[in-house]
Amino acid sequence: FNFVMLTGKYKFSLPREEKLGNIMVCRLGFGFSVDKFLLPVLVFLKFIFLKRKLLKPLLFWGIMISYSSIGAYFLKFLYPKVPFLLTVQEGNREWERNRFWWRLLLKKVDYVTAISSFLLEKAWEAGYSGKAEVVPNGVDLEKFSNPDVKKTLILSQKLGIKPDEKIIITVSRLTYKNAVDIIVRAMSFIKTEARLLIVGGGEEEKKLKKLARELKVENKIVFAAGSYDEIPAYLKLGHVLVRPSRSEGLGTAFLEAMAAGLPIIATSVGGIKDFLIDGETGLEVKVDDPEDLARKLDLLFSDEALRQKLIQNGRRLVEEKYQWSQIAAKMRDIFNSLL
Repeated sequence: FNFVMLTGKYKFSLPREEKLGNIMVCRLGFGFSVDKFLLPVLVFLKFIFLKRKLLKPLLFWGIMISYSSIGAYFLKFLYPKVPFLLTVQEGNREWERNRFWWRLLLKKVDYVTAISSFLLEKAWEAGYSGKAEVVPNGVDLEKFSNPDVKKTLILSQKLGIKPDEKIIITVSRLTYKNAVDIIVRAMSFIKTEARLLIVGGGEEEKKLKKLARELKVENKIVFAAGSYDEIPAYLKLGHVLVRPSRSEGLGTAFLEAMAAGLPIIATSVGGIKDFLIDGETGLEVKVDDPEDLARKLDLLFSDEALRQKLIQNGRRLVEEKYQWSQIAAKMRDIFNSLL
């Protein structure tokens, strides 16, 4: 397959067009944040301009109910015979906040893939009645199983993490939905001598640092900003991955941690339910309950047999259901059925 990606030019410095493997990336707009509001029109016009040059047959593929996907929605009026595939992978309650667009776009979609059973149910609730299936995000098993040892050592030295320390890690955008504040609060209740490594950035960072100071746990917490390529090395430093999410489309960070050999602690919200079985593939905690989280952390650190059980079951689950090779095969079959 050959792909043409029509997306926004989210940074002025990015090239307008770029070839990445079998994907031609076309960045539309002028490099300003307001460009996203122009995307429906820009996508519509760009496709009309490109259509004569594109190999047939054609397929519209929208990723999320986004501004670019709205462009595909309008194109369906002009090209009704071109199939429209939509992948639903939202995670921050967009199905509530953008209800109008969910209902509108789904009327023109021919096939829906959702990254979790939860999101597929949200598509049904929004009025979709066509062909659909769950196709989750995948994990590069090799990448997360065998991180760069040298990079891990450099990170541990940079962050001042000692080999014998127990490290609780969360890999998250620092937003309200990911509830990193609950982990910070749990650090004032946990009995085990452990440190929290927060990998990620976002609008909640200043609030979280202030909260840590107020609770007098700042000496137990390390903030780190890492690129995606560094995540396997960061995970290697951890003993358990925690994210007590308030909302989640799937939770790929949990799957990556499982692939890296870490047990997980999570809330059973949204798409997390697809892979979290309490006491088998991870430990479940209540939403917005730092004391419950602290109890589960103490349990995990005190019960090595349980920890090893969760590690083995989590790894097996990723191997069986979430490898990219399996996901790619599913998507190939869907493309062939539509073309």
